[in-house]
Amino acid sequence: MSRLAPGRALTEQRFQQLYGAPEPRGRPAGTLRRRVARGCRCSGAAALRLLRRRLPIAAWLPGYRLGPWLLGDALAGLTVGIVHIPQGMAFALLASVAPVYGLYTSFFPVILYMLFGTGRHVSTGTFAVVSLMTGSVVEQQVPWPLEPNATSAELAGVAERRIGVAAAMAFLVGLLMLVMFVVQLGFLATYLSEPIVKAFTNGAALHVLVSQLPSLLGLALPRHTGSFTIFKTLASVAQALPRTNVAELLISALCLALLVPIKEINTRFRSKLRTPIPGEIVVVLAATGVCFASSLDTRYNVQIVGHLPAGFPQPRLPALQSLPQVLGDTVAVAFVAYAVSVSLAMIYAEKHSYTINPNQELLAHGVSNLVSSLFACFPSSATLATTNILESAGGHTQLAGFFSGAVVLMVLMWLGPLFRYLPKAVLACINVTSLRQMVLQFWDLPELWRISRIDFAVWVVTWLAVVVLNVDVGLAVGVVFSMMTIICRTQRAECMVLGKAANTEIYRPLQRHSKCFEIPGVKIMAYHAPIYYGNRDFFREALSRLLGLSRPKGGRGEKAPRAVESGAKMSISTVENCVPSSVLDGGAGCPSSGATGRIQAAILDCSGIVFVDSAGARLLIQMCVACQKAGICMNLAACNGEVLETLTSSGLGQHLSPQQVFVTVQDALAYITRTTEKVAEKNPPIWV
Repeated sequence: MSRLAPGRALTEQRFQQLYGAPEPRGRPAGTLRRRVARGCRCSGAAALRLLRRRLPIAAWLPGYRLGPWLLGDALAGLTVGIVHIPQGMAFALLASVAPVYGLYTSFFPVILYMLFGTGRHVSTGTFAVVSLMTGSVVEQQVPWPLEPNATSAELAGVAERRIGVAAAMAFLVGLLMLVMFVVQLGFLATYLSEPIVKAFTNGAALHVLVSQLPSLLGLALPRHTGSFTIFKTLASVAQALPRTNVAELLISALCLALLVPIKEINTRFRSKLRTPIPGEIVVVLAATGVCFASSLDTRYNVQIVGHLPAGFPQPRLPALQSLPQVLGDTVAVAFVAYAVSVSLAMIYAEKHSYTINPNQELLAHGVSNLVSSLFACFPSSATLATTNILESAGGHTQLAGFFSGAVVLMVLMWLGPLFRYLPKAVLACINVTSLRQMVLQFWDLPELWRISRIDFAVWVVTWLAVVVLNVDVGLAVGVVFSMMTIICRTQRAECMVLGKAANTEIYRPLQRHSKCFEIPGVKIMAYHAPIYYGNRDFFREALSRLLGLSRPKGGRGEKAPRAVESGAKMSISTVENCVPSSVLDGGAGCPSSGATGRIQAAILDCSGIVFVDSAGARLLIQMCVACQKAGICMNLAACNGEVLETLTSSGLGQHLSPQQVFVTVQDALAYITRTTEKVAEKNPPIWV
């Protein structure tokens, strides 16, 4: 009940007099200066708070619980580190660089995120989608020579230029994220809805799967880029099938026959397994040993990883001269890397009841990419597979990254040369089996169809654009299409007629609630969308149709007589309807939803109108004037503060009195009821 006393309607003006008026929109003078001065002041406590906010490890490490957490973090970190080794080398091939650079990218970002990240269960490093997008750019900038007579020095030069471009992309990704952090653009990830992310990762997984076919079959084929990449690659593979290396085909078949069941067991028995079965590292070690013992590389021309240098590369700047050429593609990589990382962090933060800071995540991933680019790393992000393993293996905090980094460090310092004879076909199999979660997202489509047809359309359009066009272009198409669906929904929002539930003050759409009744002589309407320049015409047509303000076919001259006629019949219609006040106040009587007689008053429920721009405000004022000319008393109800302020600034008070703007629909109806009763008392009906 919003009325203060029986029969007393609460208008917005009266509400503000009783409970205070809102503050003016403009800020008082001197506020900016005071904010700058306050931000420039420094104290020991303020410095400590800033350190804990920008270096989260300083906040959670002093309170670290050794007993309950250390064993879980150590076990989860070691497990993830073991998985990082084969996946890092495999995803490096997706990025079109040597496998050792995948190990570098599995070490430096992990350690840096441990220091700056806020996601306790997030595992960073190489990610298939980001690596694939990086590899597409690298292939465009530095194509691999296919001449069989190319010297080793020429091939080494090409490999060096390739990692230079990939490291430059990591540098630019980090720089872009840091700029986004400075200007507080962490909210941009919200524009990637769940259907977009799932369709994008599913389409990108198909790109990865098709791109690995040459490696699975032992074919040396050029890597296609641009639109229709999947179809071009499939055509090339089909033409080159007679040249398939049987030895590599057998290796691929055996590896897939082992990895696929292991993945299925790890998924189905996740709750019963303390740690997932490390199928990737077992296959890597077995294949390396068999290839070395049987000399498969020389006897059957099996492609192997080759020399993996021990230690770390010297820090140096990447190929910054290539930044202008890769800027557009790198923006897409940065956006995808951040969106996937924040999405994963939010999912596990919600599951374990803690919060993350999206802007701090920008800083964490920006620093990780920027610093790691100095050590010949390609762009990194949070990863789906290792994050899932980290959480399921019992990880509690970011300290698990220390243990996973230690495992990769051991391989880099001492064990790297042992993987010299690892067949590249094994890495391709690891890439293919790592896509299981992404491919299975097809099973979400039937449920998405039941929940929302529009989200289903967004999923399908995004997936088709990613598959047919390209990964980055498909993502842009998906975002634009998703935004267009939102615009269309606000443009085509329906203006519904509300009816009253008997014995209540509840008003619901008559189309959906048949037992609600419409008050005779009063049209109550609701519009659940903003009123702005894009939908003002639709709103005008809907409101005019419901109130009978549509222009007659005879032309302009016929509209004025109609308004006069309507005004002349106002008092008569009230008597003809003979509406008891008990019904208007919610009595037991329930007339039919279709009211008879002319409309005397209209109430627009503005609770669903989020905002109104200048064009929408002018239109709303024009509709109020049109109602006055037609003899209809227009009333507004439940306007939020911003809408009311915009309408007032646009001159609403010149056409609508404060007694026609109410706090709720019930207040507006009570005021109309009381006014109608007073008119009836002054002009009693004459019964003949």
